[in-house]
Amino acid sequence: MGFKCGIVGLPNVGKSTLFNALTQTAAAQAENYPFCTIEPNVGEVAVPDPRLDELARIAKSAETIPTRLTFVDIAGLVRGAAQGEGLGNQFLAHIREVDAIAYVLRCFEDDDVTHVDGRVDPIADAETIETELMLADLESLEKRVTALEKKIRGGDKEAKLTLALIERTLPLLQDGKPARLVSRTAEEELAFRALNLLTSKPVLYVCNVDEASAADSNAHAATVAERAATEGAQAVVISAKIEAEIALLPAGERAEYLEAIGLEAPGLDRLIRAGYDLLGLVTFFTAGPKEARAWTITEGTRAPQAAGTIHTDFEAGFIRAETITYDDFVSVGGETPAKDAGKMRLEGKEYVVRDGDVMHFRFAN
Repeated sequence: MGFKCGIVGLPNVGKSTLFNALTQTAAAQAENYPFCTIEPNVGEVAVPDPRLDELARIAKSAETIPTRLTFVDIAGLVRGAAQGEGLGNQFLAHIREVDAIAYVLRCFEDDDVTHVDGRVDPIADAETIETELMLADLESLEKRVTALEKKIRGGDKEAKLTLALIERTLPLLQDGKPARLVSRTAEEELAFRALNLLTSKPVLYVCNVDEASAADSNAHAATVAERAATEGAQAVVISAKIEAEIALLPAGERAEYLEAIGLEAPGLDRLIRAGYDLLGLVTFFTAGPKEARAWTITEGTRAPQAAGTIHTDFEAGFIRAETITYDDFVSVGGETPAKDAGKMRLEGKEYVVRDGDVMHFRFAN
């Protein structure tokens, strides 16, 4: 899998238009990749990667299987969502399951589309979203304190660690700051993730601009980019209207259309790249006559754990990884020529997999 991205936003910002356009773009890829809508508000899209197609061509693969990204269109975010307004708890349940949250912000002027607050201010919109998430996190943590204190009295060391994290996180939230800013050690990271806090998720700002601003951005989107930079977040400029138009075009006409309006890639591609950067994700490949396939892992993953993304038996019985860089695989013309040219490396358990590695794992049954 790639990653799961929740899409949130206030009413009339173009959130659902964007979701529909992105998933329709994926549906239009059906000549190459399968597309499925898991639920009405959940869609999976293939992660575009030209390297995979090239590997499949060279390896004469019968099937090409890209890694995938799941979009979750989180409906019901209005002011008061943390207290159950709108879809309230349903909204919160959906968003807890994602890897990152995309805040879709209105960065366009249009007198025909009413803003819920009567003005276009993407920073204020972002703060409204974050406030609802922080209020929900506050309520969640406060409810856990009594039970944890009881466990600590019974000698539960894990409960003591969790309560210490909560006691550091609560003041941050009460001060209007997201949980992801809490200081924590590497040893505490697993316990922190187990808290499953909404504001612990990495944030991707999506600036929905008018069609004229899609290529060069605008002043509203610039303010969002500045905010993202100060937070170490990512910001992407997208026109939901343009994405909707792209989704309706035959695959062969999209590149010409994008060039005509000054864009290098569809918003889906740019959104995925930003998400990968935000989460520190990389891709490795497997390629052979049966299939060429892309696999997504976190940067810094060692070879046995990468093998485990294919099958748990591969990790448990890991012996070694036969590894070829993408550039070498392509330049010499495949696995066998790479072996003959001395371009294949045998890597052990400590090898950190790099983006673009083409790998074959050896393991003991």
